[in-house]
Amino acid sequence: MTRVRSTNIGGSAIADIVGLLDGWSGKLTWELLIDAIEKRMRLRYTRQALHQHERIQLAFAVRKKILAGKVDELRADAGSPELQMALDQIERLKGENRRLEIENRRLLEQFARWAYNAHTRALSIEFLNTPLPDVNREQSDRPRRKKSIERA
Repeated sequence: MTRVRSTNIGGSAIADIVGLLDGWSGKLTWELLIDAIEKRMRLRYTRQALHQHERIQLAFAVRKKILAGKVDELRADAGSPELQMALDQIERLKGENRRLEIENRRLLEQFARWAYNAHTRALSIEFLNTPLPDVNREQSDRPRRKKSIERA
């Protein structure tokens, strides 16, 4: 049996996967993450495909570190389901906050690198701030294909 390939991991899929990692509790492995993604998104990716995306790789590493140092004493004392839900939401938000702090720091480092490289090439602020060119949306010479609707 030939297995159908899942769609490529795009921006919204990356955001969903990172959100899933932000709220992760319990043991975290690549296999468990792949199974959770399949259950939630109905798509199955390999560890290698997930690991190629820096945001997913970073979110996985940050969550793994948080879970390794996490103490579940409060969870054991949580008697009511409302308190348990609140604790889960707090943990998810803490994880998301930590991941965003790291992403922000990396972007600031990248900006500093770009600023240095622009300075060494004598690029002015005015040149760097020039707006992007407009998108050329002119009609092409090629005729449009008509989509045929087949009914069974």
